[in-house]
Amino acid sequence: MKKLLNKIRRKPQVEESTRITTETIAEHRERVLAGGRRFKYPVQYARHRLVFNAVIIGVAVLVLLVALIGQQLYFAQNTSDFFYRVTKVIPLPVGSVEGQPIRYSDYLMKYRSSIHYLEEKEQVNLSTEDGKRQSDFVKQQAMQDAIADTYAIKIAKEQNITVSDVELETFLKLQRNSSDGVVSETTYDAVILDYYGWSPEEYRHAMKNKLLRQKVGYAIDTTAKTTSESVSKLIKAGTTDLKVVADTTNTNASTQVTYGALGWVPRTNQDGGLAAAAAALEKGAVSTVVKSTSGDGYYFVRLIDSNENEVNYDYVHIPLTKFAKQVTDAQASKYITIADVTATNE
Repeated sequence: MKKLLNKIRRKPQVEESTRITTETIAEHRERVLAGGRRFKYPVQYARHRLVFNAVIIGVAVLVLLVALIGQQLYFAQNTSDFFYRVTKVIPLPVGSVEGQPIRYSDYLMKYRSSIHYLEEKEQVNLSTEDGKRQSDFVKQQAMQDAIADTYAIKIAKEQNITVSDVELETFLKLQRNSSDGVVSETTYDAVILDYYGWSPEEYRHAMKNKLLRQKVGYAIDTTAKTTSESVSKLIKAGTTDLKVVADTTNTNASTQVTYGALGWVPRTNQDGGLAAAAAALEKGAVSTVVKSTSGDGYYFVRLIDSNENEVNYDYVHIPLTKFAKQVTDAQASKYITIADVTATNE
């Protein structure tokens, strides 16, 4: 009886309509959005987690890459083309001189060039004992050359010394002079590539460093300049015998000068511009001071004789010594181990 009464008293449940009407659209929209919210926050959390993991992986890869490059360059001393290109893109140091970093790419450019010449022109087998000795000697020379270039850059910055594009182009054009005329730029570039393995850009860079080192050498060597002025005074006073000029100068000057004569050479002889200076003189005349384009000092030349193709001259040479001494005395540190090898004549 109780069960019957309970059924009578129970209110009938009204079934919710599934139809969307203008009255129920707001309620339906809220129900749909509420159902989607439970998926929103887990996705946001996963996104932050993905970004965090990606950063961690990126940092780990970067650390491993740096470690690999460091191991290959500073311990294994890998000189391959790939790692040479890495050092050209990333200005890594191979050492420093007086606080000025020595670029690894400059060192490798010089080393790889010398190795290229040994292998291609001298047919040296670098895997032999003699080949390894020559490779070590080349490393030593390349490092010393890179140190000198870097020290010149340091002094040039301090004294505001620069090499202009015009000066560089003039020098490169002089380098292309030959007894048969001026060699084309394309042909000359091909020769440089064949002998030294340098691209035109690498050759220009090397020659610009060379010119800068020369300008610094002339700028800081006041002793050599004073000696050249003394020689000039003797010549202007009427002493045109350069042997006598050299002997007289050496009795007083702190920088010892040298006298020399080459005999007949082509007018286009690659001798630092001395043949060109002699060719512009009258027979028996002595030039004014000539700054050698090879950077080894001041010259005075006297034309002994000449013909259409050749000149015969003698000279007095006042060497530059201060830059080389300062480089030797400079505090330089190397970040790689290089064997100390003494050159031998075989």
